[in-house]
Amino acid sequence: MDESRAIPTPAEHDEDFWTVVMTQVDPAWTEPGYDDTVLMDEKVLEAVRVLAERISTRALAYRTAGKPFGAALAAAPDVQLATLRALYEAKQSVDRLAESAATVAGRGGASYSQLGAAWGGIKRQSARLKWPHAVVKRSAGESVPLHYAGGSAVIHHDPGVDAWWFTATGADRQEEESEAVHSTSAEAIARATEFLLTHTGPAGRESA
Repeated sequence: MDESRAIPTPAEHDEDFWTVVMTQVDPAWTEPGYDDTVLMDEKVLEAVRVLAERISTRALAYRTAGKPFGAALAAAPDVQLATLRALYEAKQSVDRLAESAATVAGRGGASYSQLGAAWGGIKRQSARLKWPHAVVKRSAGESVPLHYAGGSAVIHHDPGVDAWWFTATGADRQEEESEAVHSTSAEAIARATEFLLTHTGPAGRESA
């Protein structure tokens, strides 16, 4: 039986949307196959080549001369060095994105064992060392900081109504303060993450 058929798929306007979404699905993923890894390599290489051509001094010389930078020029050792530099930047991007994903998953209830399993099967202790702030133990009245997509948020608990709320500032400097209406910290984190994801652009640009 296809396990995905048993996973509920509520629409965002459904009353139980956040309750369902913040309930972890197990397993969370299927192992990538050979075709998946080949496709990933192709997509990464596409992105890296764009950056490599932007930073390559040889490519700059061709642009300045108004000449096309053909594929054969990739054989030049200096172009490959520029590609290597671009690959390093890609690795840095992966590390930043992994930290964001681990933090959101951890603040949403995932354990270090689960984070380690997702990161190629590293041990729980290694995952804790890699992302020391991803999973936090918190008391009912403690605030929870969150950094994601270039923005930041703080999740708060209001003991008076026994509900959670958040304040957030997106990468575009837009700010949001929610009402204390979220029944769990995970739901408030999800809402804050949604806000940060829709406010990743430059200041003044409205999200579509």
